[in-house]
Amino acid sequence: MSLERSGDKGRRGVAVITGASAGLGRSVARNFAQNGYDVALLARGLEGLKGAQREVEEVGRKAVYFQVDVSDAAAVEDAASRTEEQLGPIDVWVNNAMNSVFSPVKEMEPEDYKRVTEVTYLGQVYGTLSALKRMLPRDKGKVVLVGSALAYRGIPLQSAYCGSKHAVEGFFDSLRTELLHDKSNVKVTMVQLPAMNTTQFGFVKSRLPNKPRPMGTIYQPEVAAEAILFAAENDRREINVGWPTLQAIVGNKIAPWFADYVLARNGYKGQQTDETDEPGRKHNLWEPLPGDHGAHGPFGKQAKGYSPQLWVSLHRKHILLAALTAGAVLLLQKWARDS
Repeated sequence: MSLERSGDKGRRGVAVITGASAGLGRSVARNFAQNGYDVALLARGLEGLKGAQREVEEVGRKAVYFQVDVSDAAAVEDAASRTEEQLGPIDVWVNNAMNSVFSPVKEMEPEDYKRVTEVTYLGQVYGTLSALKRMLPRDKGKVVLVGSALAYRGIPLQSAYCGSKHAVEGFFDSLRTELLHDKSNVKVTMVQLPAMNTTQFGFVKSRLPNKPRPMGTIYQPEVAAEAILFAAENDRREINVGWPTLQAIVGNKIAPWFADYVLARNGYKGQQTDETDEPGRKHNLWEPLPGDHGAHGPFGKQAKGYSPQLWVSLHRKHILLAALTAGAVLLLQKWARDS
């Protein structure tokens, strides 16, 4: 499961990625490895973990994997300890693991809410606690919480997931203010995601008549993976990925009543394909689905591989500098003409 250390040429650090066996986590692990990080991979699916490990090693980085359910705090802590034993001090911890249930609230069961909350919310809390236990004494490190536009704006048919992401946002706010109060050099950033073409829509438990799909504009997971890598290496409070995410967050602050109306009208159809779902389809709420599923879902033809909004956000310092430089040049030219 581990690699022997063979030197640290080109190494930028050690990153832990939860939910690394498939979907966004798989893309994030690949991106970190391509940018010089050794990676610890945490997830439940063994075949996917082995596939992710191969991808990290193929670009010349070291990888270890741990078959972990992030709702088990002790297992997460053990994985963190073993990561440092095998790879070295953890520099970045990315809390990405999630699960969900597509269902009207009136058809949900208490255990559905409990399970989604334990993975999607408490899994991020447990990961953060294990990261802080190691980072705070060293006074360095970065924790990235993976959120969603749904951390600000709930939508129909995903109440357990939306509630969990709202909880992550509240946890993030508390933690960030505490780190600022303590003048700690450990940093935390939350990345808010749009709809993405990942494997989750074929994995989630669903009570919908048709197969679930991402709602609205869909992005490839590599777009979000770029934002998460940037978040790991920069002290940005929050990063919104894609114009729809920014629109949902800002729009809900201005007119939540309008969002209620639009989602009540479009939110059911917008989250289902035209294809009838298979009765009794297997899902991953309690156990991983066997196989190596990779990073991408079935919506590649509709998915965007680039976000102009994200590019502007990640390069805003350079854009501002360029604008100030251009302004200064124009002022100097005007001064020269006037004189």
